[in-house]
Amino acid sequence: MTAPDSDPNNDTPAGTNGTRQSRRRLRHWLAGAGITALAAILGITLAVRGGATPACAAPPTGNTVHKAKASFYDAGRSGGNCSFPSPPADRLYVALGSSAYSGAAACGSYLDVTGPKGTVRVMVMDQCGGCGSGKIDLSDEAFAKIADRAQGIAQVTYRAVVNPPLDGGLTFRMKGGASQWWFAVQVGNHGNPLRSVEAKKPDGGFRKAARQSDNYWTVEGGLGPGPYSIRVTDVYGRQATATAIRMVTKQVQRSTAVLASPMPSSSPSAPPSPSIAPSPTPSDSVAPTATVEALAGAAPLNAPRC
Repeated sequence: MTAPDSDPNNDTPAGTNGTRQSRRRLRHWLAGAGITALAAILGITLAVRGGATPACAAPPTGNTVHKAKASFYDAGRSGGNCSFPSPPADRLYVALGSSAYSGAAACGSYLDVTGPKGTVRVMVMDQCGGCGSGKIDLSDEAFAKIADRAQGIAQVTYRAVVNPPLDGGLTFRMKGGASQWWFAVQVGNHGNPLRSVEAKKPDGGFRKAARQSDNYWTVEGGLGPGPYSIRVTDVYGRQATATAIRMVTKQVQRSTAVLASPMPSSSPSAPPSPSIAPSPTPSDSVAPTATVEALAGAAPLNAPRC
């Protein structure tokens, strides 16, 4: 007869071996916890490698002041992860970490960055792969205006520029490969981060476009050959509709549509504007007509709390 405390299938100890069950349970618990932790690590790793937007992600908005370390880089003639035709003419731009870049939601917005030597206004143009929530990457030219380049890294603060002054109206650029069967448009010269983009063909209703991480807005199945009306709404509820946008790829189509505030009292107050205010000026353009309309009672987008 096998003794109860020697039976390998018996988890109930006998006699003085009363610690065996608790030890087995502890081993089982540690194994389960290890598997759970490993799964979490693998999930995070796959998300980062796959370029997924973090669950807690939002572009800088409102009057919140952020502290960060700033480095610098040169994007050359590239328009960065935001897929702009080129950098802004004054080459004052910034790359943000994945949370603040927020799957391209920050593209085309502006930040005032303050360092040891002063403040510079920069346009969000790129995503910084090595930047966490407390790190930004400025263009060479922008960094030189606020810090000594010999330092390499500078302590800075930055905040969103709400309703920045812009030169001209909204711009639109159809992606290479877009057609009547696949609609893909980039919106430029909007200033504030965008909340939504909708588009319609002449005889249809507005359809909501999906934001892509390369800063294009797409409608699967397309909208026909056009021309199109495109309705743009920013995170503060400002809205404008441009008309006569054509299916012409890789060209910047300029409009007179300017994002309009619902009411003066409902729009956040913009901080004092520094002397530097970039304005991207792509070289190739056509000029559609536009109309402007306003939303009533829209509120700023609430950023998620991490």
